[in-house]
Amino acid sequence: MSKEPENIRIKDIAKMAGVSTGTVDRVLHNRGRVSNENIEKVNAVLKIVNYQPNMIARSLASKKQYHIIAVIPSFEPGEYWEDIAKGIEKAATEFEQYNVYIEKLFFDQYNNHSFDKTMNDIFKEEFDGIIIATLFTESVIRLSKELDKRSIPYNYIDSNIPDQNQLAYYGTNSFDGGAIGAKIMLEHIGNNAEILVTRIIHDGDKSSNQCLNRENGFRNYLNRIGYSGKVHCLDLKIGKSVYNFNLLDQTFDKKDKIKGVIIFNSTCHKFVDYMKVKNLQKLTIVGYDVIEKNAEMLKEGQITALIAQRPQTQGYEGIKTMCNYLIFDKVPSKENYMPIDILIQENVSYYTNSSL
Repeated sequence: MSKEPENIRIKDIAKMAGVSTGTVDRVLHNRGRVSNENIEKVNAVLKIVNYQPNMIARSLASKKQYHIIAVIPSFEPGEYWEDIAKGIEKAATEFEQYNVYIEKLFFDQYNNHSFDKTMNDIFKEEFDGIIIATLFTESVIRLSKELDKRSIPYNYIDSNIPDQNQLAYYGTNSFDGGAIGAKIMLEHIGNNAEILVTRIIHDGDKSSNQCLNRENGFRNYLNRIGYSGKVHCLDLKIGKSVYNFNLLDQTFDKKDKIKGVIIFNSTCHKFVDYMKVKNLQKLTIVGYDVIEKNAEMLKEGQITALIAQRPQTQGYEGIKTMCNYLIFDKVPSKENYMPIDILIQENVSYYTNSSL
């Protein structure tokens, strides 16, 4: 049975420390003159009793309202970013009582210019903090520098960008996620079989920050372990099914030695659709993110493995951290890495996209 927390009052702390209640109040609120000796006594007692002031009452009494913006891609039901949004909404509900308002602004994840347009709209209103999905590196850096100028705190989610002044990052280590994909692939096809890397091309940017980091980690692992096969690359276009099928047809007509396919974002189900239509021989397919379509294909054995990153937790912690910073002056760790989960046919049914 869990132990109920003690209801510790200021006068209890004063009695334990051998000081007046006024002294305790001044230490708690960092106001007025207090001797170093009494500060040490009060802090020692606070540590012993794990004193937690009534933060809700303090926040409501201040009548301060907090406006936080979350900039994330728009999504269809069942897509990866829906889980991020669910985490954001969970945190928003929890912090409503502290006068916090969370606003979501959306952009097209396949269009860099859409992000830039959203970025231009951000500063049309006042806000206290912002959560940023970091798909487009250069654009996010420009936004970050403007936020720095205005002293507005910001968190990154999905993938990290080094050498910036973000308050915190929540997501996986994308480079290591790519290395894990390479290791899984080679355990199935060996060190000399040919691999196809398929990319989804974004309008205005070659690929997302997350996918670029994963591919770098993937290739680094191949080099480290002495991979002697050949890697073929194919750039597919979002929403261009005829174009993509023709390109894949040309690739597999000429490259019958390809034994493995890896897709560095959540769209590996699109390749499986092609594979079904063309009745291709069984390939080792490694993808990312346990969205509904990918999970079903993994259960059926058409996808070999999925690498997941707990998106709901990313969204939740990104908002929660910002709220705690703005309301309670709690400074988080700058880098907060999610576990990199590996899903196969036998364990995907038990998996949830959140650790909440």
